[in-house]
Amino acid sequence: MADKGDIGYRVMAGAAAFAGGFVAKKAITLVWKKTTGKEPPTNPESPDVALSEAIGWAVVMGVGMEIARLLATRAAAHQWAKGTGELPSHLKVEA
Repeated sequence: MADKGDIGYRVMAGAAAFAGGFVAKKAITLVWKKTTGKEPPTNPESPDVALSEAIGWAVVMGVGMEIARLLATRAAAHQWAKGTGELPSHLKVEA
């Protein structure tokens, strides 16, 4: 069972990942509009959306969101270690 420290970290990391994803979605949408000159597809599964556009949007959004989540949770882990003096137990690397 997770101790209170790990639960606190998981809440903090979850909030950071959520915030990072929110910001990333806004940024990716803005960059998409600037580079393509049009709105991103609202429903990429629709046959009315070109396949290349749907795949491009899915790849850009998927990679962008995962990078944002990774960076946000790493930053949360760094701040947690800075505040507590150690990483949460599930992030410790065994030598």
